[in-house]
Amino acid sequence: MSAPPDYIPPPNPGDTLRRVLVIKLGAMGDFMQALGAFRVVRATHPSARITLLTTPPYEAFAKACPYFDIVEADGRPKDLKGKADLIRRLRSAGYDMVYDFQNNDRTTQYFMGLSGKKPLWSGHAKGASHQHMNPDRGNMHNFDRLAEQLRHAGLGPKPPGDPSGWVIGQDLMPSVDWVRPAFRDPPRFQPAFFGLNGKYALLIPGSSAEHPEKRWPMDRFVKLANWLADGGITPVVLGGKDEGDIGAQIIRKESRAKNLVGRTDLFQLATLAQRAEIAIGGDTGPMHLAAAARTPGVCLFAQDWTESMAQEMRTVWDPHTRLGRAAPRGGPMMIVYAAALEGISVDDVKQAAFRLGVLPDEMKPVPAPPPEEVAAPEDEASLPQEPGPGAEQALASGSDS
Repeated sequence: MSAPPDYIPPPNPGDTLRRVLVIKLGAMGDFMQALGAFRVVRATHPSARITLLTTPPYEAFAKACPYFDIVEADGRPKDLKGKADLIRRLRSAGYDMVYDFQNNDRTTQYFMGLSGKKPLWSGHAKGASHQHMNPDRGNMHNFDRLAEQLRHAGLGPKPPGDPSGWVIGQDLMPSVDWVRPAFRDPPRFQPAFFGLNGKYALLIPGSSAEHPEKRWPMDRFVKLANWLADGGITPVVLGGKDEGDIGAQIIRKESRAKNLVGRTDLFQLATLAQRAEIAIGGDTGPMHLAAAARTPGVCLFAQDWTESMAQEMRTVWDPHTRLGRAAPRGGPMMIVYAAALEGISVDDVKQAAFRLGVLPDEMKPVPAPPPEEVAAPEDEASLPQEPGPGAEQALASGSDS
């Protein structure tokens, strides 16, 4: 389902506005995927004072990027008084237009709270001047949803080189190319700052505490680290401060790896990714940041794909699947998926990584030999055996490959 076929979006006021608000609260992957939409808003309203309403984890990153003049990080108040104070501030700010890229119940309440003459509003809130009219918007990939929302805000694709739009077929690709120039490429952005003096690969084994199902077994990351180190590529383990001792677990079994868990900010994640040979990790925010840095990558997804699903859908990239809604896009990105992450073997990931064409030929994985057949006892020999779990590979749609 999409917008009515005869729907004509209202015109966008373009460079006639003085004050514009952009709302994007999180989470990390969603924030990184919105960088392309931020760029289009900035290019569409070059003379406006553009404010971003976000949350503390993204405040410093947003202040450094070239798309905003003001960054406010209190976009998710914890109580009713805080929410009322925020709405009061939004009302008094006199914004000419708001781009709601969060589009949830909270930001709809912000829209409803702007009594009196409301600003122009791009988002799915009912009554918005530039409403995103697709009722099935929840079943779209973030890039596709953002592109359609901007279309319904009166914007659209432009020829290559025009920053106020996007090229058809290239989505709203995010970029972190501005990070190094914004800080004049300081020493803390260099691999040598972390003791990295040769080729290295990023391993991102963690995930948020709310989603333990997104964590591939740690012993398999250890085996990947062994393989990379044997190939002359230093495995660099990344993660947040709240992800425990995942780096230490790998270092204990592969001393050639580098443990940077909890030691990098978003800028360092971006700049390390830009110079990495490859990034390998799960369905988590840093993998989306690596994609924005155009890093070749292998992303591991828990994704059901049953026979009945195959009959109903033409492809695993259907937006009704997790892959279809959330797979990283940016650099060449191989997606390896199985019904559960335990169904993805180390060999599956090695094969996918090698297929990206960025690893030396001598690292080509040798397929594991089939397990030896052991004769079953006579009373069990005729019983059917359950097939082992399998993994599938796919190249992420929208990659620059």
